Amino acid sequence: MYVIGTAGHVDHGKSTLIHKLTNIDPDRLPQEKERGLTIELGFAWLTLPSGREVSIVDVPGHERFVRTMLTGIGSIDLALLVISADEGIMPQTREHLAILDLLEVKKTIVVLTKADLVDEDFLEIVQMEIEDALKGTVFHGSQTVKVSAISGYGMEHLKQLIDTSLSDTESREDLGRPRLAIDRIFSKTGFGTVVTGTLLDGSLTIGQEVEIIPSYQKARIRGLQIHKQKVTTAQPGRRVAVNLSGIDNDNVNRGHMITNPGWFRETTLVDARIKLIKSSPRALKHNIRVTFHLLGGETFARVRLLDRKQLLPGEEGWAQIHLEDPIGLVKGDFFVVRDTTTTLGGGRIVNPYPKRHKPFVKSILTALEKAQDDSPEEVLLSAINQSGSATVKVIAQNLNKTILDITETAKTLAEKDKLILLGTTSYSAPLVMYSMNAWIEIQK
Repeated sequence: MYVIGTAGHVDHGKSTLIHKLTNIDPDRLPQEKERGLTIELGFAWLTLPSGREVSIVDVPGHERFVRTMLTGIGSIDLALLVISADEGIMPQTREHLAILDLLEVKKTIVVLTKADLVDEDFLEIVQMEIEDALKGTVFHGSQTVKVSAISGYGMEHLKQLIDTSLSDTESREDLGRPRLAIDRIFSKTGFGTVVTGTLLDGSLTIGQEVEIIPSYQKARIRGLQIHKQKVTTAQPGRRVAVNLSGIDNDNVNRGHMITNPGWFRETTLVDARIKLIKSSPRALKHNIRVTFHLLGGETFARVRLLDRKQLLPGEEGWAQIHLEDPIGLVKGDFFVVRDTTTTLGGGRIVNPYPKRHKPFVKSILTALEKAQDDSPEEVLLSAINQSGSATVKVIAQNLNKTILDITETAKTLAEKDKLILLGTTSYSAPLVMYSMNAWIEIQK
C-alpha cells in the first residue's frame, strides 16, 4: 500500500479533486466547508484500476498553513502537484514544489485542474510555465494530466497514471522497529484516545505495548483501523488509526512518535547534509535560528555550519543542528527548515546522535562524507570510527538498519581487519564493535 499527497496553491482545487477521485470529502471541519478553505490535513483513499489501494493526504494550500502541510507530506510515495489552469504557477505552488524537492519525493504527477475553463492556447502557455518551474528539480519530465473535477474530465486517466507511477515503487521495508509519526489526535466515545499517522519501518499489532516519544509514556494498542476497516496488524507504508489504552489524549501531541518500547531515543543534536533553496530570500548564516520540521515534529533549532561560514541560495553543505526540543528521528530522515514565514531549505539526517563538532575539521568532514555513502561497509565503519565502540543493537538503531544487516556487515569488516567484533548474538553477551583506534587504546 502507498500514500499519495497533494501539493499546490490555495484555491487551486486540491480538495475538490480528491473528493471527485474518491467520493470522500477530505474537508471535515465545519469552518473549512463554510470558508471553502482547507485548514487541517484531510484524508481519503482510493482503489486503483489494478486493485491496488492507496491512501491520500490532502494538505492546505494557504501560506499560513505551510506548517500543517509539512506534517502531512513528510512520508508520501507520490505527490499530486495541483495547478489551476486559469491561474498557473503561483507563490505556494513554488514553495510546495521546493518542499517536495527537499524531501526527495521522487514521483509526482502534475494535475491541471479547471482545464475546462480555459482554451487550448492558454493551456499551452501554462504547461510551458510548469515545465520551466520543474527544471532543475527531481520532477523534471513529470507527466501532466488535464482534469475537471466538475465534469469528471480526465479523472480516469489520472487514476491510470497514478497506478502506473506506483507500479514500480518499492514497498516500505519492515525493519522490525515501527515508527508512527502522529498527525491527528482525537477521542471517541467508548474507545478513548485515537491517533493517526503513516506507519514506517515496522508493524503494529493489537495488544502490543508501545511507547510514545519523546515523553516515554507507555500505552497498549486496543484497536487498529486502515481506511475505516478493522485489522489485527498494520504493515509499514499504511495510513493507520491506532486506538490507545492507558494514555489520555491530552498527553499526546502532533509530531510525537509511537514505537516499540526501549529502542527509540529522541535527540537534540544531529549531523545533516543541508541545502538552501534557490529562491531563498537570504543566505543561511552560521548559528542561525530556524524552525526545524521533520515528519510531524517541529521545534526551534540552531544551524551550525561545519564547512563554510554561510550557505548561499542553491548551495548545500554540512551542518550540525541543535534542536531546542527533543525529536525522535533516524538516519536518512528528511527535514525542512524555515524562518517565521518562509521555507529556507532542508536536507537529510546523517547522524542522529553525534558528538559536538568544531567547524572546518577535515577529519570530521571526511567522516560525514563516508557516513552518507550508500556502501553498507563505509557507513558502518564511519559510525564506529566516530563512536569508538558500540553494540550491534545500538548501531542498528542509529543507522535505521536491521540487527541482522549490521551483524553481517560487521563480520565482513572484522574479517578485513577494519574493526574488532566481540561477543555473541545472545542477550547476555551482545556483539560489541570497536574501531581499530579504540582497540589499540584499550590494549595499551
